[in-house]
Amino acid sequence: MTTDLSTAERLSATLSLIEACTREAGRSADAVQLVAVSKTFGPAEILPVLDAGQRVFGENRVQEAKAKWPALRANYAGVELHLIGPLQSNKVRDAVALFDVIQTVDRPKIAVAIAEEMGRSGHVPALFVQVNTGDEEQKAGASARDAEQLVNQCRDELGLTIDGLMCIPPLNADPAAHFLRLAQMAGDFGLQKLSMGMSADFESAIRHGATHVRIGSAIFGART
Repeated sequence: MTTDLSTAERLSATLSLIEACTREAGRSADAVQLVAVSKTFGPAEILPVLDAGQRVFGENRVQEAKAKWPALRANYAGVELHLIGPLQSNKVRDAVALFDVIQTVDRPKIAVAIAEEMGRSGHVPALFVQVNTGDEEQKAGASARDAEQLVNQCRDELGLTIDGLMCIPPLNADPAAHFLRLAQMAGDFGLQKLSMGMSADFESAIRHGATHVRIGSAIFGART
């Protein structure tokens, strides 16, 4: 996509490419949902995307999202907000209140805190378990060997519904291998949803069964 396109035009081009990739993969037209990653971008950059009809957005930081999304939501009905960055224990209350989907449940401590806050507040966001498919020490996510135990603990001990799995492949690895691994794990765990694929690799993710693709720079442009 050329950089001289407007934000709305980049959104339209991204949606068209998602549709084409989904069709080529032999999947139904509504099989893949775009999560427009608006992290680091302010209301002025987000408004054209909202005006163009996009309603599903992803944010990395709870405090950043809390600062900008309540006012945006007041003027745009139907916004669905996904937390796609690591969640700290001291931010769980705000995250459960603000987000419709938390994609980054990655350890028992966070799962317990989410369960307690959901019980206290009555607000029940959808949940994904994040899997560190590359077992990278510096990256968030349950290790591949621990992911099933975490999913089972959420379900059996905490009464949480886990909707799917999420991953971020290692930067210099073939993402397809990680997408395939995550899809196989989801099948083994009886999960239907897969959040995988970003601006550079979402086409491969769709071919491997992604139900949610997290795309930021292809829509909003490069981050400073």
